[in-house]
Amino acid sequence: MSERTLVVLSAGLRQPSSTRLLADQLAAAVVDEAARRELALRHRTVEVREHAHDVVNNLLTGFPSAALGQAVEEVTAADGLITVSPIFGASYSGIFKSFLDVLDRDALADKPVLIAATGGTARHSLALEHALRPLFSHVRAVVVPTGVFAAPEDWSDGGADGALRTRIRRAAAELAEQIVRYPGRTPTDPFTLTTTFDDLLATPPPTA
Repeated sequence: MSERTLVVLSAGLRQPSSTRLLADQLAAAVVDEAARRELALRHRTVEVREHAHDVVNNLLTGFPSAALGQAVEEVTAADGLITVSPIFGASYSGIFKSFLDVLDRDALADKPVLIAATGGTARHSLALEHALRPLFSHVRAVVVPTGVFAAPEDWSDGGADGALRTRIRRAAAELAEQIVRYPGRTPTDPFTLTTTFDDLLATPPPTA
């Protein structure tokens, strides 16, 4: 069974939060769906709130802290990404967008992404399509068709109710399928020589 990596980006502002609860249930479902396809997924959750100050400092100075740099590297190197944001003012949270702003421009290009959100009312579910999906389409990510939104009434005894559970499972299957197809990325060593010394010696010097 081959192994790939999944990173969950959770932008909840409180602990505990329904955003993290949804993120955990989505991650478990994707790992399960990947196993059905004989694909082992190692997954890690990045809590955006833990990097809030470092994100702001990075935007101001252009330099990430060690912890933020590691989180950014994990997101960039992941074979699949789950993103979950609370909805404020009919859109994703500011710290969620700010975290994405510190990523390299091509960091999410062609990467399979599952978008999800939480909100105080089901009316905010439209933010999945008018805010989150265009955001990830702009950075050329491969966004799976099913977005998952959870309102307070979608939870029952700390777990997803029947309708939410169905959406989670469908979105998880779509992301797992995309990860199976995703070629992944081979990290580039900046010190790797791309030209041999023989080639350099054979190259004529530039003429004035």
